[in-house]
Amino acid sequence: MISLTSYAFVSMALFSIGVIGVIARRNVFVIYMSIEMMLNGINLFLVTFARYHFDMDPQVVTIMVIAIAAAEAAIFLSVIILLYRSRKSLDTDIFTTLTQGEKS
Repeated sequence: MISLTSYAFVSMALFSIGVIGVIARRNVFVIYMSIEMMLNGINLFLVTFARYHFDMDPQVVTIMVIAIAAAEAAIFLSVIILLYRSRKSLDTDIFTTLTQGEKS
């Protein structure tokens, strides 16, 4: 039987790797995947403690988070496609201005 501490450690590791990915990376797609990893770490943590306390409420919240993340994935990926089409790059340093065109 795997202990509660093991699950908690794995969920904290997933969340920490996600935070490092958001802070350290410059690619918009990698930042998005890091945010998704953070959400999965939180979901694992909620399900672990729901199972430990024999409560269904955190599991319902986890299912709702997964459903919202699926809808958010479609929107975010379409935004990534639009950003790539407009600037031909996904580097976050390029997206510092809010203007339509480049100034000469």
